[in-house]
Amino acid sequence: MGDGRWEMGGSRRPAEHRSVLQGYTANRSFDRTHLPSPIPHLPSVVLTRVDHIRIPVGPGELHAERFGFGDHPLVLLHGFGTSTFLWRRVAPALPLGRMTAWAVDLLGYGESDRPADGAFGVAAQALCVEQAMTSLRIGRATVVGVDLGAAVAVQLAATRPARVHGIVLISPPPPGRVRADDLAEFGRLTGTHLFESTRGMLGAAAVLGPLLTRGVASPDAMPDKLVARYAAPFVGPDGVRHLQSLVNAVTEDDAEELDLGRISARTLVLRGEQDAWCAPGDAARLATAIAGAELRTVPRAGRLIPEDAPDALASLLADWAPAVRTSGPARPLPGVDD
Repeated sequence: MGDGRWEMGGSRRPAEHRSVLQGYTANRSFDRTHLPSPIPHLPSVVLTRVDHIRIPVGPGELHAERFGFGDHPLVLLHGFGTSTFLWRRVAPALPLGRMTAWAVDLLGYGESDRPADGAFGVAAQALCVEQAMTSLRIGRATVVGVDLGAAVAVQLAATRPARVHGIVLISPPPPGRVRADDLAEFGRLTGTHLFESTRGMLGAAAVLGPLLTRGVASPDAMPDKLVARYAAPFVGPDGVRHLQSLVNAVTEDDAEELDLGRISARTLVLRGEQDAWCAPGDAARLATAIAGAELRTVPRAGRLIPEDAPDALASLLADWAPAVRTSGPARPLPGVDD
């Protein structure tokens, strides 16, 4: 990795953001014993090595976390209001001897750069992900995306089919759209919680909290400290304004010229049984619109399947992703309904 194409090490975030995130990330290896207690569902010790990497792309640098050194690359994309932290219990559970999982913070999210003149729309994010894959010497990958990340995965598969041999779309927007209803809900919450969201270091938690809580099957799965962890990259008075700029950047212009018929990658549409945002009919229509796509439902899970059912999701990806080189269907898995 000494060719200068990327750097191992800490992020280049503003000092106030870095201080909040300091308790959650280390420069090279992520030791979850640094996390404040109690945050549920996090083991006190994790043996899996995680490399934190900064990847130069056109408008700035993306932050990524690498798990494993296997031959089969998976690119994991979070959705709106989350970050690579979403994959903390999924990526370590993958068979990392034969897979390498790259969890990527989209531009403007998590520990990735947020350039003042950056483009944060779906098409621009897909281009950044492709540039990151090139820097990481990933020729083709299975791309897994949640909500907004799923829209980015669709964009990449439709416009750069040679780079993608499989996509897993978790709680994706309806076909023909890139803006899911949670983005409209964010606007309503910003108006309702205007006073709280513009005051204090963690004002973003006032507007992200209801979205994140609605994204899981039970409110107990999204306690206040976990909301604060997701809101940490958006601390300070500019945090909510930046979130709003990310929302405004996602427009239906990206969907107008998108041809789902160009997607040649094997496709799985995955929906949580209790998903409040992705309707069953919308998920079915998307699976029908993409040739050969499969549709599955994860029981007792909401929109954020990596939070509600990390083990079932890891098992599914472990079984499904290597099979993209074949034409046969994936085997049924416990805890996941066809």
